[in-house]
Amino acid sequence: MPDRFPIARRLFDLAGRARRNWLERHRNGLNFWIHVLGIPLALSSIPLFFLADWEWGLAVLLVGYLLQWIGHRVEGNDVGEFIPIKKLFGLPYVAVAPHSPAGRL
Repeated sequence: MPDRFPIARRLFDLAGRARRNWLERHRNGLNFWIHVLGIPLALSSIPLFFLADWEWGLAVLLVGYLLQWIGHRVEGNDVGEFIPIKKLFGLPYVAVAPHSPAGRL
């Protein structure tokens, strides 16, 4: 079956790796659930920029992103969007924070 749909297989494998990476970076229960709220909130800001006043879109985006930032502070690692920038400038970063068993989801 993989021979019949090579592009689909590659996309499926990529999605699996992305999911595993995301779960590894969000092992703390509080961080995980804050992201469950913050990601949809931030994504819902996109239509608000077009359907409502731009201030509402910006406010919803900032609140959603702030929730995710707080989650990463709790987890002890850097926000994913900042890691490539820090790598580019040679700055130290924490991709995956060390955990105690009590901190696991």
